[in-house]
Amino acid sequence: MLRLTIEIWPGGDATRACAIAVANVANISALSEVSDYAVGVTEQYNPISHSPAWSSEGHILRHDRRTSVWALVAKVAAWAAEEATRIEKG
Repeated sequence: MLRLTIEIWPGGDATRACAIAVANVANISALSEVSDYAVGVTEQYNPISHSPAWSSEGHILRHDRRTSVWALVAKVAAWAAEEATRIEKG
């Protein structure tokens, strides 16, 4: 499983770091070159953008595991961004 944590560091100060989003990504298929993943995402209220807190669950399907982990992170981020937009629009 991968856990992605997004933090804000005000002014670059690690002592004031605040996690505003987390994604848990779990492989739900047999280990192979192409896998399916369950994704759970939560985002806290963001005081900078004023975006509301939300959470959602979904899937990333048929991901090629022979690519960099960043390819999977990009898919998760794109999915989460779409979910945030969908939820904000109600």
